[in-house]
Amino acid sequence: MEKVLVSSCLVGNKVRYNASCLSIPNLDWEWLNSHVELVVFCPEVSGGLPTPRAPAEIVNGKGMEVVNGLAHVMGNDGIDVTKQFLLGAHKALEICQKHGIKYAILAEGSPSCGSTKIYDGTFSGNKIDGFGVTTAVLADVGIKVFSQHTVEMLRAELSKQEN
Repeated sequence: MEKVLVSSCLVGNKVRYNASCLSIPNLDWEWLNSHVELVVFCPEVSGGLPTPRAPAEIVNGKGMEVVNGLAHVMGNDGIDVTKQFLLGAHKALEICQKHGIKYAILAEGSPSCGSTKIYDGTFSGNKIDGFGVTTAVLADVGIKVFSQHTVEMLRAELSKQEN
């Protein structure tokens, strides 16, 4: 059975910055539970951040710019949390490599896990196209990242492999 990395907050764990969680739609959740082995992980908590914590955004860039040292992840309290975000991203990669994981389902919009959209770094609620830090690290080595909104794309990808 294919192993898939999944954001801890998407399976009901209250690890988001505000100690809440998100969810995967029920039909997708049922399919995942019967067709893949989920490996649950939160890069932000794994990187050493507490729950709850200040909301954070990538300032002056996107995930890959953070990886390359050209942008930072800042909390709205002014504290630089780049180190923790990078540590969590690299721990996610280690888990994927250890378990032969080629796919991930990560929380859209997150500065760690966003796979198509992230906040623009102004703490104004505006989103831009881009990857979070963990998504950038995983995608850079060929791990395909989906969100809670695109599980059907993962289903299609895996069904192609079966045929």
